[in-house]
Parts: sequence; structure tokens; C-alpha cells
Amino acid sequence: MEAQQILQHAVMSLDKHKGEDLLALRVSGVTSIADYFLLATGTSATNVRSLSDYVEQELAREGVHPKRIEGYRTGDWITLDYGDLLVHVFCRETREFYDLERLWTDAARVDITPYLIQES
Repeated sequence: MEAQQILQHAVMSLDKHKGEDLLALRVSGVTSIADYFLLATGTSATNVRSLSDYVEQELAREGVHPKRIEGYRTGDWITLDYGDLLVHVFCRETREFYDLERLWTDAARVDITPYLIQES
């Protein structure tokens, strides 16, 4: 599965399970560590763990597994490393403190609206 497809599945999973403030960045022109970053916010450490579990489970059904998972025990910032995609799920305070959006301002924002659930 290509990075864009993995990104799509991860966005859909986080959106479906009420991840907040979803943001995807194309970092391939800025760094070699990944093609995309996907950022999401959870409401508590338990919610952050649940959101990352959902992403991991739903991508596993597609045959895609993370190479590494960091931060699960503390639950304030969990990173799922899918090679070309790094999924970052934060508690709100941790996301605000590290402010990856500001650190990666040279990265292009990816339009993820086609992958989001349209509310009526």
C-alpha cells in the first residue's frame, strides 16, 4: 500500500473515532524521515491510546503494520511509524507545547477533507 493510501486510511480511522484537529503535512521535500506526518489530538491519555489503537487495528486489516510505536505507556504523545507516514496522536497540552505545525512550517499541508466524514 502506498503512503497516500495509508494516510487516507489513518485519517478516516481517526475521524471516525472522533480524533480532533486532524492535520496532514507533506514533509518529503523537507526531510527524509517520512513523506507525510498526520497529527491528531485526543481528549485524554486514554483517548490518545484508543485513537492510536484504532489506527493500528484498521491498518492491520489492510496488511499494514507499524515499524515502531513510541509513547504508548505515557499516552500523552503516541507516534505510529509506518515508514512513509508518521502518525502523531497527542493530548491537547502536549500538542500545544511541541507545536509541530510551527516546527514544520516549510511542509505543505495536505487536503484531507475528502477523507473526512461529512456531517449533515
